Amino acid sequence: MEGWRGAWYVPCLASLETLQELCRKENLRCKSIGITNRSLKSYEVEYLCDYKVEEGKAYYLVKWKGWPESSNTWEPRKHLNCPVLLQNFRRDQNEYLSRVRQSKALKVRNHVKALKPAIADYIVKKAKQRIALQRWKEELNRKKNHKAMILVENTVDLEGPPLDFYYINEYKPAPGINVLNGITTGCECADCPAEKCCPKEAGFILAYNKRKKLKIQPGLPIYECNSYCRCGPDCPNRIVQKGTPYSLCIFRTNNGRGWGVKTLQKIKTNSFVMEYVGEVITSEEAERRGQLYDNQGNTYLFDLDYDSDEFTVDAARYGNVSHFVNHSCDPNLQVFNVFIDNLDLRLPRIALFSTRTIKAGEELTFDYQMKGSIDLTSDSAEGLSPSKNRIRTVCKCGAVCCRGYLN
Repeated sequence: MEGWRGAWYVPCLASLETLQELCRKENLRCKSIGITNRSLKSYEVEYLCDYKVEEGKAYYLVKWKGWPESSNTWEPRKHLNCPVLLQNFRRDQNEYLSRVRQSKALKVRNHVKALKPAIADYIVKKAKQRIALQRWKEELNRKKNHKAMILVENTVDLEGPPLDFYYINEYKPAPGINVLNGITTGCECADCPAEKCCPKEAGFILAYNKRKKLKIQPGLPIYECNSYCRCGPDCPNRIVQKGTPYSLCIFRTNNGRGWGVKTLQKIKTNSFVMEYVGEVITSEEAERRGQLYDNQGNTYLFDLDYDSDEFTVDAARYGNVSHFVNHSCDPNLQVFNVFIDNLDLRLPRIALFSTRTIKAGEELTFDYQMKGSIDLTSDSAEGLSPSKNRIRTVCKCGAVCCRGYLN
């Protein structure tokens, strides 16, 4: 914060409103909670909380940006120059009425003098959710290391951003685990693929065709050119390492599966979509965490079993967009093991490729029982590996070929 004076202290669990009020009292600035030089000297509508009519005039209860809720004021409609916020207010009101009455959205009648407390409460919660999701979207896009955008959407319920999830772009190794085993050589190709390119050196064929699409069968590894290779960034054997090429949206599903992920662009068959990342832990630690996750009803444990079962990826707290991808018994994504700057067969990187053409707006899914993903469940998926004798969980994927259970 700017304007720090002495040993001024704010408890870490203080609410946003409390922090805003303390900042104003101490004349401090903090951009992350909306306290700037501008907001200290001016008033900007953050959202609208309530509505009433007095003496024939319409008034809205205004939450001012950077000011605590105790500073909310009733303002006449003619003083408000915020058409988007007014539109959000009316839409949220109609949405509430539609859900309560289980009918089409009802428009506000002119003779309505005041909103019922339940409606006003819902409108405030939606406004706060909208702001929280916008901040989360901005945070995700600040932290990502690829060009494509990440959007966030919830038109289903009042759920906000997950409270204990931290976005990362690559594996986060637990103490004592080295995910980079000190590779010091690369190919000498001037124009990959050549006879001595990285896949050939490892005893496999190049994974991609001239259009940079996958051409190998599931189960075979992908060896990409690494940081010591002579080839440049446009090398056709550098795909996964460049990150997600498609703009994606984390959205709230409407059938009880929690969050999901959909693509905002058309994805062609055999295209790289995203990498699965998280904490790299030992299988023993994974077993311990798995027992704790049983009580919570979810887990994100992904066994790295390409060559052995020594390590597991846990994306429960640390991960990327793949953290939110749901299961399907008829998935449009397939798991592949990838080796780039680390050739340790115990620690492959996990890449998800499209199995068919995926339309813009379509949800992305993969089969949690695919080879290499035995112990993985999602935000709303409560099943765990049958090898651990855990309770079977009903599958909600809705596929024609649905197996009925996630595990």
